[in-house]
Amino acid sequence: MFKRFKKPKNKHEIEPSLGKKPKLPDGELCVTCSGCNKSLFLSELSENLFVCAKCGFHHKIPARERIKIFTDEKSFEELFGDITSHNIIDFPDYDNKLKKAGETSGENEAVVCGTGKIDGKKTAIFVMDGGFMMGSMGTVVGEKITLLFEYALKHNLPVIGYTLSGGARMQEGILSLMQMAKTSAAVKRHSDAGNLYITVLTNPTTGGVTASFAMLGDIILAEPKALIGFAGPRVIEQTIRQKLPPGFQTAEFLIEKGFVDKIIERRDQPKILGEILGLHEKSGGKQ
Repeated sequence: MFKRFKKPKNKHEIEPSLGKKPKLPDGELCVTCSGCNKSLFLSELSENLFVCAKCGFHHKIPARERIKIFTDEKSFEELFGDITSHNIIDFPDYDNKLKKAGETSGENEAVVCGTGKIDGKKTAIFVMDGGFMMGSMGTVVGEKITLLFEYALKHNLPVIGYTLSGGARMQEGILSLMQMAKTSAAVKRHSDAGNLYITVLTNPTTGGVTASFAMLGDIILAEPKALIGFAGPRVIEQTIRQKLPPGFQTAEFLIEKGFVDKIIERRDQPKILGEILGLHEKSGGKQ
């Protein structure tokens, strides 16, 4: 008699009868890339600065993780970290949303401000965190960014700002919209004194943030394929009842229209920011 042979199973094959999931080596975690829908090992994605090695998609990262990437090691010192939001207009359930946002993001607001060094050059820094209510701009976000520009003006420092936001925070009504003028005025005073302001637009940068301090940089940089605009593409299509061109409002589309100066990969940002700060210093700009 012939012995019946069975085809060996792949070690990652799902057993239909048991419904078991494939076992990943050493407890490895996988995530799905938003750019190409491929499965990626979380450890490999982290080592690549949360940029997909297959398609180059730049994933969102927490503010403090981003700060570690582009500043010199242990050079960052936080400012205004004790300022927190309150339910100033008694918006329903806003207190619970603030609490949940703090628990999930580990931050007490949607922006982290401070000073740090890039290639040995000191600069003021703000980085928006999408984990806190989608980086929405309320009164505290506007206040912290304004205070940072005033600090930079007093100490003759350039400012580098990383933007990520869904826009003004609706739970604070008109007071959130007022931050557009407030932050823009602070940027103007800083600029009039001859100080440098660099913005790095990340995915997404939309709404009132785009309509104010995000687009007021002396130099405007962006990460690849970042969504940048005021209203979102779907809202615009529904309003004008027309189909928008491919890639509309991406960083690549905006650089063709002159709204963005340069698109830079995440891994290249420390080098390029350091070079810009160095040129500013050599040209006699304040540092």
